[in-house]
Amino acid sequence: MIPLFVDCSGRRIVIFGGGEVAARKAACFSGKADVLVVSRSFVPAFDGMGVKRQELELGTVTGRQLAPLLSGAFLVIAALSDPAINNRIGKACKAIGILFNNADGKPGDVILPAVTGGENYTIAISTRGASPAISRFIREHIEEDFPALDEMIGLQARLREALKEREPDQARRTAILWDVLEDHAVWEALLDDPGRAWDEVRGRYLHA
Repeated sequence: MIPLFVDCSGRRIVIFGGGEVAARKAACFSGKADVLVVSRSFVPAFDGMGVKRQELELGTVTGRQLAPLLSGAFLVIAALSDPAINNRIGKACKAIGILFNNADGKPGDVILPAVTGGENYTIAISTRGASPAISRFIREHIEEDFPALDEMIGLQARLREALKEREPDQARRTAILWDVLEDHAVWEALLDDPGRAWDEVRGRYLHA
């Protein structure tokens, strides 16, 4: 598999299942795609979520009922507790060339990774389904160990532009960027006041 970041704006995402797993997956796409969730019932987590809902008994759903639901879908996610139903939906998707993610059953051709991020970055972690706990473990450690990561990326972008104007030597620019990354005082300052952190970096590394 190849990791990709895909813009899902305006794309149709269909999720089968109304439980907690389906709700977590729907939340990932809510506001970023045209999401339809199909189930006979829905947990409270769906309340207020910006997705469409359609009630349907999936245990006895026919191929004729599935067809219009799958039509035009960019990605289909099966998040039911019954692997046999999930696999059946996956088989239907494969027959018409729709990307498919299976929460429980035969793996599809799409894996939804554990994701963390901010305004300036996105990090996705996957064990290809072997250990979702490991993916979550890594995500939580990134969030815990680098609480100012988003602010540091913003500062680095600002510093790069300033260095282009002040420092003609590429090797020297790279060295300064790395020095700032390894400066624990800068990381700590970013947590308290990003503006003050920039003033410190400018004074110490740009001599301004």
